[in-house]
Amino acid sequence: MKSLRIAGIGVTAVAALALAACGSSTDSGSAPASSAPMSSAPMSSADSGVSNGMTTNADVFGPACSQLPQGNSPGSLDSMGPQPVASAASTNPLLTKLVAAVKATNLVDTLNSQQAITVFAPADPAFNALGDTKFNELAKNPDQLAPILQYHVVGKRYDAKGLATAGTVTSLNTAGGPLKIEGTGDNMTVNGAKILCGNIPTKNATVFVIDKVLTPGTNKN
Repeated sequence: MKSLRIAGIGVTAVAALALAACGSSTDSGSAPASSAPMSSAPMSSADSGVSNGMTTNADVFGPACSQLPQGNSPGSLDSMGPQPVASAASTNPLLTKLVAAVKATNLVDTLNSQQAITVFAPADPAFNALGDTKFNELAKNPDQLAPILQYHVVGKRYDAKGLATAGTVTSLNTAGGPLKIEGTGDNMTVNGAKILCGNIPTKNATVFVIDKVLTPGTNKN
């Protein structure tokens, strides 16, 4: 996880995520995303029978994990573990565009202050399929981005075993519909998005790097 290169990335990431939402939620049955503040969701981890989400480096899995730096280098598992999630993600070489989007919406402190959460983090290639033509227009409406980011955060800390047991989980964007968990291990998906590197431990969150941007409203029923 490299240090952020915000110049030139922030606007692109904002527009990319907004474009993902606008371009993928045209179904008339889709509900509008919630505008509730991210910090308003409960952070309970006391549900019986479900893992509390605490993981160690030994629990990390997925084909993209080999791309992380080794040892105590920035972006390595040892480096990220003691840091709150947004700070840890800012050094992750897989997540530069997502982190730029979080910074653009001023959500760094909000994410870092949460007590126990799960983050489904789209890797940089998840944005590659999105074009550039609407970037300038969409960048003028960054408020569209916050509900999309909320849809990638669950107000409870899960590990892969806990997610598989739960089957479905609710994001901080409750109006966006449930997140459906299918499969296990390297075959696990979240609303169809594949886990590229999962069970990454940080101080206040368990992170699952995924290969798609999740769109609110696409899994309502």
